[in-house]
Amino acid sequence: NFRHLLEKNQLTGKLLETINAYLKEQGLLISQGTMVDATIIHAPSSTKNKDKSRDPDMHQTRKGQQWYFDMKIHIGADVNSGAVHTVTTTAADVADITELPKLLRENDRVIFADAGYTRDEYRRGVRHLGIRWCVNDKRKPGKNLSASQKKRNRKQSSVRARVEHVFRVIKQQFGFQKTRYRGLEKNASQVNLLVGLANLYMLRRQLIAA
Repeated sequence: NFRHLLEKNQLTGKLLETINAYLKEQGLLISQGTMVDATIIHAPSSTKNKDKSRDPDMHQTRKGQQWYFDMKIHIGADVNSGAVHTVTTTAADVADITELPKLLRENDRVIFADAGYTRDEYRRGVRHLGIRWCVNDKRKPGKNLSASQKKRNRKQSSVRARVEHVFRVIKQQFGFQKTRYRGLEKNASQVNLLVGLANLYMLRRQLIAA
């Protein structure tokens, strides 16, 4: 069927690239800064396969005191427009920080992220490349953040929070709150399509006015 055709030929990924090329032509995807974030998409607890097993591509992870058996979407978004330029999908137990290098563009000069992306070797590495590391400081055990760290975190968070808009569109506007298929590859195909459409939705006013 049509969905299988899209998956087999990886057409949704190409569609996302085409949409982003158009946004770049319109001057909406050209800043040299990236905001990164990740969100969990729940996998249905019921299974329909003959051996009644869970999806082997979905792994268990904990968020707060709750355990989830799900998929995770990782995105890199343009710091000015908020449009997503890069997206990856993994099992939910993959740490956000491990996907960071895949979410950056070659010309990026600043990175915004929450404290979940804190890692000293990454900070040293990007600074060595001349990239500003605007990642929130994380409170260390037995040591509170200083007043200057809290102030810097608030300032950085006011920028980084915009990256969450695309997740609201995908989940609330498009209703993608649970995975529909077994396997990361099939779900990744759908994610690429939804992200491309979300970019157009978020920037619809600018595109109409262009």
